[in-house]
Amino acid sequence: MLLAAHSVLLVVVLGAWVVEAFPGGAPIEACILENPNRPNHPGTSPQPPSTLKHIFTASDAYYSPGSTIQVYIEGPPFKGFFIQGRDAHTNEWIGEFDKSDDTESHPECSAVTHGNPRPKSRVILTWRAPLDRSGTVTFTGTILNSYSVYWSDLIANVVPRSTVPRLG
Repeated sequence: MLLAAHSVLLVVVLGAWVVEAFPGGAPIEACILENPNRPNHPGTSPQPPSTLKHIFTASDAYYSPGSTIQVYIEGPPFKGFFIQGRDAHTNEWIGEFDKSDDTESHPECSAVTHGNPRPKSRVILTWRAPLDRSGTVTFTGTILNSYSVYWSDLIANVVPRSTVPRLG
């Protein structure tokens, strides 16, 4: 029991160091922390959801084998994000995100994160469904403005591609 507690503490401490030390996105450890999908920034807490000024949407919630869904983040400039695809019924990690020049993908836990700390106003992510099933997916995660200003436990609203709202 004591060994398990030390292991959890070690993962949390290492996760905090890695997130702080590498502005190129959240590490794979972000998937397994006590509060997954959330920065481990000591002395900080997520902002209230009512203060979020970003639009976080997905083009669909239903997938078939190998299909793709677009996930959008748009709004005032932000530095980073960490998004996961999860089965809507079991909450298990499913599918994977395509990697791009500006993102890092963690297929082991169906996650994608920013690839650099440069401010961005719009991000379009592509999620690929598993080849062996169909079902419903939710996209959950964090949008980060700065070390101490972030919104966590967000769930993307489903808005068909032709009606994705644009800020402007």
